[in-house]
Amino acid sequence: MTSLARKLHTVDYFTLAFGTIVGVGWLVVMDDWLQRGGPLGAMLAFAVGSLALAPIGYIYGQLVMAIPDAASEIAYTQKVFPPWVSFATGWMMTLVYLIVCPWEAVALGKIAAYLLPGLNSFPLYHVVGQPVYLPRLILGLGLIVLVTWLNYQGIRLSANFQNWMTFTLLGLFALLGVFCIQRGSAHNFLPLFSHGRFVSILLVLQIVPYFMTGFEAVPKCAEEARPEFRARGYFRAIILSLATGALFYVAVTAMVAFVQPWQSLVHESFATAVAFERAFRSPVLINMVFAAALASLLKACNGNFLAASRLLFALGREGFVNPRLGQVHAVKLTPSNAVFCVGAFGVVGALLGESILVPITEVGSLACAVGWLATCASYLRLERSWTRRLIALLGLSVCAALILMKFLPSIPGHFTTYEYAALAAWIAIGLQARRRGPRVT
Repeated sequence: MTSLARKLHTVDYFTLAFGTIVGVGWLVVMDDWLQRGGPLGAMLAFAVGSLALAPIGYIYGQLVMAIPDAASEIAYTQKVFPPWVSFATGWMMTLVYLIVCPWEAVALGKIAAYLLPGLNSFPLYHVVGQPVYLPRLILGLGLIVLVTWLNYQGIRLSANFQNWMTFTLLGLFALLGVFCIQRGSAHNFLPLFSHGRFVSILLVLQIVPYFMTGFEAVPKCAEEARPEFRARGYFRAIILSLATGALFYVAVTAMVAFVQPWQSLVHESFATAVAFERAFRSPVLINMVFAAALASLLKACNGNFLAASRLLFALGREGFVNPRLGQVHAVKLTPSNAVFCVGAFGVVGALLGESILVPITEVGSLACAVGWLATCASYLRLERSWTRRLIALLGLSVCAALILMKFLPSIPGHFTTYEYAALAAWIAIGLQARRRGPRVT
């Protein structure tokens, strides 16, 4: 049986994880972060939330060192739970990455239309009252085609692209930070919180896991490490990506609030770009912000695409769905059928538009918590050390809280009818895919 190509280094795993964590939220929804918590509330929430996810990151790092399998959550749960648990976990985690690809395609059109308003023309049709514009759709579909081609050609090409985009973002971000120091003022931070201290932190803390999802992408490519790769590199990439992602979000929030009074930004689309535009009045700096956003968008789409294709590949190889998804291209050494399947989903999602993707994305955040929960539960049953079992219990507690937040009506951000419908639809698709696949015992 043909195996996946083994060409990845530690730096590739870091850029995969960090690139999957950080998308364009720091540009697109900065106004929401500030409105929820104010600058200090948002910064503390990202710091505290990332620390809360540290036990889960630790568990993933330990498990991938012991079980370097592309099936990741599927493989971990297979050790201690019945097959249906493994399938359900893998199917839910697939949605986590799968939904990001069309979402980034839609976001690309929105960002481009902000720079070139003429792209908001030639409406083709409406979905739930929202128009789908031809120029924006073409850009989004072009992104899906590009990322599909990269991942079909080979893991090394996809990894190189991920590295370039990640370090481009970090380089531009560092330059913007230097300019901020010269122009900003600490007075712009006041007031530090949008509500009371606790409420401000809590409102942002609810969304932190969604923006920090991606560190667990590392195990999906564990079979593609170079032959001389040391297993400890998986662990280092996961922990470093978590720390760097948290630092990035804290720093970008501080930069925005430092250069402009944050209360003037809470009703602005693309508040990050607006803050720099008002502070510097420099087209060059604004172009830097959007260049950083483009690099971030491209790497997020590529990283999530890569993780989604490997999970579909693993589901096929394990016999949970059509086995053809588990085949490896004889020349490219990539899971080509799974790659094309993810690309097809991205095209369909981009055609549906933003209004349909929003509830599916909310389900994706729940699905991720379910996958984390199953992984922590597997680690708890596999481990004999009481210290490590305690870490597993901490991870389980965090995951359980994240799941409850989506179901309890008393908590802001809970599921509505649309999210429950999207969840039911994904479960139904999974049951149908499982029914068509061979039986696993």
